[in-house]
Amino acid sequence: MKLLLRWMINALTLLVATQIITGFHVESFYSALVAALILGLLNAIIRPILILLTLPVNVVTLGLFTFVINGALVWFMATFVKGVAVSGFLPAIIVGILLWAVSTLTSWFFQEIDE
Repeated sequence: MKLLLRWMINALTLLVATQIITGFHVESFYSALVAALILGLLNAIIRPILILLTLPVNVVTLGLFTFVINGALVWFMATFVKGVAVSGFLPAIIVGILLWAVSTLTSWFFQEIDE
């Protein structure tokens, strides 16, 4: 149940991001659901590999390079999900930061409920 709720929250976050961030566009709620699913899969499979490969840069930047990795994954997701468009790398990084913030709050909220 938590997984479905997180999926819906991420999809709604993508829809809100279209209203806030210029250069990022999601056509419909269905596109947002597909994008959130694909982004979740990319974060589960490819992100750990990228973090490991860029570990020296991540250490030098005190972890801030992780936001660049998140933006790259958002940009990569937008290349093959129909209905999602990113017009540059900066909007992708901002969407990645927004998704990270919402995910952190969601994790904190679910942790408080479990206790």
